[in-house]
Amino acid sequence: MEDAQKEQKKHQQKHSGPKAERKKSKRQGGATEEKDERRRNPKAFAVQSAVRMAKTFHRAQDLKAKKHHIPVVDRSSLEPPPVVVVVVGPPKVGKSTLIRCLIKNFTRQKMGDICGPVTIVSGKKRRLTFIECSNDISTMIDLAKVADLVLMLIDASFGFEMETFEFLNICQVHGFPRIMGVLTHLDSFRNNKALRKTKKRLKHRFWTEVYQGAKLFYLSGMVYGEYQTQEVKNLGRFISVMKFRPLVWQTSHPYVVADRMEDLTDPEQVRVDPKCDRTVSLYGYLRGTYLKNKGQVHIPGVGDFSVADVSFLPDPCPLPEAQKKRALNEKERLLYAPMAGVGGVVYDKDAVYIDLPGGHIHQEQEEGRPTTELVQSLIGTHSTLDAKMAASKVSLFSGTAALAGGDVDEERGKSASPGPVESLVWDPEAKRERRKAVFMEEEEEAEDDDDDDDDEGSDDEGSDDGESEGEEEEEENVEVKEMLLEREEKTDRKQRTEEVPPVKRRKAEEEEVAEMPAFADSEDELEMSEEDREVIKGEGLISELTSEGEGLTSEDESGEEKKQVKKRDAGPGDSGHCSEAENGDSENESMEQEVSITKVLGKEGKKSKVRQGEIKDGDLCYETAGALRWKEGLTQKASEAFLRQQRAAPNLRKLVYGTVVEDGAEEDEEELGGMFKVSRPDTVKRHRADLSDCSRFPPDAGRDWDLDEMLDSIRDCFVTGKWEEGQDAAMLLKEDEELYGDFEDLETGTLHQGRNQGDQEDSDEEQEEQLVKEDEVQKNKRLEKKRRLKERFNSEYDNEDATYFDDLKEEMQKQAELNRTEFDDVDDETRVQYEGFRPGMYVRLEVPSLPCEFVTHFDPHYPIILGALGPSEGNVGYLQTRLKKHRWHGRILKTRDPLILSLGWRRFQTVPLYHIEDHNGRHRLLKYTPQHMHCGATIWGPITPQGTGFLAVQSVAGTKSSFRIAATGVVLDLDKSVTIVKKLKLIGYPYKIFKNTSFIKGMFNTVLEVAKFEGASIRTVSGVRGQIKKALSTPAGAYRATFEDRLLMSDIVFLRSWFPVSVPQLYNPVTSLLLPAGQKDSWTGMRTMGQLKHDLGLRNKPSTDSLYKPVVRVQRRFNPLHIPKQLQKALPFKSKPKQDQAKAATPRHLQRTAVIREPHERKVAALLSALSTVSNYKSKKAHAAQHAKHKDFLRQKEKQEEDKMKRQKEARKKLHRMMGQKEKKKLKSSLKGTGQDD
Repeated sequence: MEDAQKEQKKHQQKHSGPKAERKKSKRQGGATEEKDERRRNPKAFAVQSAVRMAKTFHRAQDLKAKKHHIPVVDRSSLEPPPVVVVVVGPPKVGKSTLIRCLIKNFTRQKMGDICGPVTIVSGKKRRLTFIECSNDISTMIDLAKVADLVLMLIDASFGFEMETFEFLNICQVHGFPRIMGVLTHLDSFRNNKALRKTKKRLKHRFWTEVYQGAKLFYLSGMVYGEYQTQEVKNLGRFISVMKFRPLVWQTSHPYVVADRMEDLTDPEQVRVDPKCDRTVSLYGYLRGTYLKNKGQVHIPGVGDFSVADVSFLPDPCPLPEAQKKRALNEKERLLYAPMAGVGGVVYDKDAVYIDLPGGHIHQEQEEGRPTTELVQSLIGTHSTLDAKMAASKVSLFSGTAALAGGDVDEERGKSASPGPVESLVWDPEAKRERRKAVFMEEEEEAEDDDDDDDDEGSDDEGSDDGESEGEEEEEENVEVKEMLLEREEKTDRKQRTEEVPPVKRRKAEEEEVAEMPAFADSEDELEMSEEDREVIKGEGLISELTSEGEGLTSEDESGEEKKQVKKRDAGPGDSGHCSEAENGDSENESMEQEVSITKVLGKEGKKSKVRQGEIKDGDLCYETAGALRWKEGLTQKASEAFLRQQRAAPNLRKLVYGTVVEDGAEEDEEELGGMFKVSRPDTVKRHRADLSDCSRFPPDAGRDWDLDEMLDSIRDCFVTGKWEEGQDAAMLLKEDEELYGDFEDLETGTLHQGRNQGDQEDSDEEQEEQLVKEDEVQKNKRLEKKRRLKERFNSEYDNEDATYFDDLKEEMQKQAELNRTEFDDVDDETRVQYEGFRPGMYVRLEVPSLPCEFVTHFDPHYPIILGALGPSEGNVGYLQTRLKKHRWHGRILKTRDPLILSLGWRRFQTVPLYHIEDHNGRHRLLKYTPQHMHCGATIWGPITPQGTGFLAVQSVAGTKSSFRIAATGVVLDLDKSVTIVKKLKLIGYPYKIFKNTSFIKGMFNTVLEVAKFEGASIRTVSGVRGQIKKALSTPAGAYRATFEDRLLMSDIVFLRSWFPVSVPQLYNPVTSLLLPAGQKDSWTGMRTMGQLKHDLGLRNKPSTDSLYKPVVRVQRRFNPLHIPKQLQKALPFKSKPKQDQAKAATPRHLQRTAVIREPHERKVAALLSALSTVSNYKSKKAHAAQHAKHKDFLRQKEKQEEDKMKRQKEARKKLHRMMGQKEKKKLKSSLKGTGQDD
């Protein structure tokens, strides 16, 4: 503990050395001195080496160019589809745990089993779809084609597994998505050094496979079964901000990753024939490019199908609307996973499905009761059928009140007692049915509120101006009570909507806004300005508006006011004294008079409305307010009374025809029950103007004509105004006066003068001003023209930094903007007809004639992908491809062995023929693929665009210990232009031999076959070349041939020819999704010949010619060499044949006779041989000793010789030294003598 509490030694800063000197110079301003020197003598700091500078520049440019990608037109929609995040890894590596942690990080929700795609909102502009990839090779192939981002999980404690490298190779073939590695099980390392080494080793290997610098995350450990929060948060941040490069196949083909499946087949048809084909609707986000209706799609694992119908639905997981805020609130953190049972609300084309968890609880409680449905219904019955019919209710449309059997009679009589009615409501929190008391008066008031408002408005309009203030106050008090009742109804409705899921609640609120009439309290809140609200609040007249949380913000008021005004115009009441065009205005006036207190604010006569209520502690009451302010705003009151009188004129159309078509009636019929909408033609809106009553003048609201703005708004409507751009009335009058001037009326004799002198001067001044203005206008035009020309010149010449890459990027950007703005103002229904369903839409595809096994054996853990096919991609034909056996696959591939290819959207089995192109253009068939080289492969399969990559596996059933990817390749051509030929050797034998001509038989069968091969080259096994000349009449198939040399009867003649090979037409789609659950990874198609023989226990019968046999060689007897006598004479003696006579046989008496020894002689011979052996051994030993002794002698002699040579050498040296000295002395003495003589 004492050691732990000791303070660590502080870092001592250096006071000497180069680093300390630099710090000192910085403190003392050395940097400024260096800058001053650079300014004073710039040549001293110039470039020292031009070569080095050029290399540096080139390197910088190379690094910059490496970052460039070929610009692609951004065809992504404004609301992009969710990013597909595929989580890949071997079993038990933590895939499901990572997905659950990421979902919890983004949405604050927990998930159980990960079934199917899980879509979440991760940010303001991004959604994510998580898909877990199993160990099945088919699933890995399918998900690699649709993945935008791959999270590759690696067990660090074990290392890389084959599944990781298999998925990487699959991705490389089908377009490489973004890949991020995630290391798990790091908590199993106890030694930090081993952990660091493992991390480094795995990182470098991962970089080798993906790219240098690929991101690799480390999940250090788990806490309570989950990864650490901060590490998951960091991973989520990287996923949220990652950018994606568009892949060629994905951007050129629309596709849907289905997250929901519904069986639409008629149940009766399924009951009659359970094996009948099914009609299925599949739901999901559209990705890729635009999708046309009635197209053809391929479902990997099922087959090709035609789409009966495509429609788009509301987005079940929408992006947040407001983009200005920094983070998402809890309501916007959406999670949508229908296959996993998460989401709650599911939208269909004609229905909305709501998942209620209470129903499942109810089933769990009733598990112990009898399982027979009839017995359960009898036990659960508590009342008779008549009682049930009397208590039953029917709701025709969603959002409307339920009608009971006695409601119609009560509606007609309206004399029933206002007692409460019981309504059973299921409370999910208490988990029981609660009996709610509903008062019929409230429902009637809620339904008839619109009619009451209209009737009251008409009464007000019909009333005289001379009514007393007391009567108005009584009416206002009654109106306040009604408003309080309506407020209670609103709170009840709010409580009821809290039990509904958020999506349904939002829709119900929209329906309420669309169907219910505008209430007085909401009108007050909407129409009251902020200043009025503050003034009234200061006087203590507003108490309830903000207390219940129903007050609207200034931004929401405008939108809500438009909705309320629109629905108020649609009121059903009509008094007969106002036209349909002005119902809304009259209702507004009546509402303002009955519900609000009119208050004059300033000169402009602003109004503010305050709800009337019981004010106990307020300083101002109604009587005092009326007494003090009855004189205020008399002019405005009079104008309002006049306007009311004008609007009360009789509606002639109603008087003549008896009925009036309401403007709002059509709008009410627009939406029925919140679900069904009735489309109206545009002619109704076009002729709506004809419905108004033209006999009466509807006065507008009062305007202040003293304001200059109001006068300017109508100034050009008069003769003196400016009618058009170049026609000003004042200017035209001036021109007329200048043109005609003074004139005299000849009939009357009166003289009409154009202007007096003063007017003339004023007009001259005005004309000068006008000229000055025109000059300024012309000058401004010229300056604008110069500015545009300068901008164009600068854009062409002065932009030195812009490169071709920048220009290309700008061009692509402009094209993307043009694509976006083309259909901006068009609604989705019309837009879909022109451009198809755009990516990002949530679509519903109805696919008929699906096999019944697709529905009965449906497993949500396996992905369902609908890939749209191009115009010609539905056809099947010959494909020319380039193929290479994968370097990690254990065995070479044999031609005509079936292979499973993944090409485009499809997975299918076919029989390829491998070939290679010779130097003369011939495509020669190969029996096996080359080991480390590409070869050609011709297959029969679906037509796929050129340049599309594919991969091949030999089997998709189960897992193998070896590498499963057998080969990779690319499509080259789509026709049968390549003819694959196979080598064929035809063998014949000579039956007649002349000098260089021979007759060959056994090679052909008919004369016609020989005629076909006339002139062909032939060869013998011994290497003699020849040519086929002509067919012989007999025997059939024989022919005459000439050779370079005379043949022997033992020679074999063969002809080397090429035979065209046909490609087998096998296309067998892999239908793995039709297999039962648990067996989807065990699909087996056509087996190879080797597998068939192995399974059936068959062995190849070897050819008799291929068996090993004992070699029996017959001894050949050659004729003696015969040399002509003339040639013998010319030969030298050495080469002449010698006439040697044969030696005579040895005489008999000279041959030795055999001697048979006696036993005694044998013993003597044995003793002699033993003695000779001993003697021989001794002599050998003595010889060896003598040899060794001689060797020593020679060595000594050699040493003596060396010593002798050394002595001689020394003696010679001594002698030569003495001779040299002697010569030197003689030379010196001779030199001295010459000096004396001189």
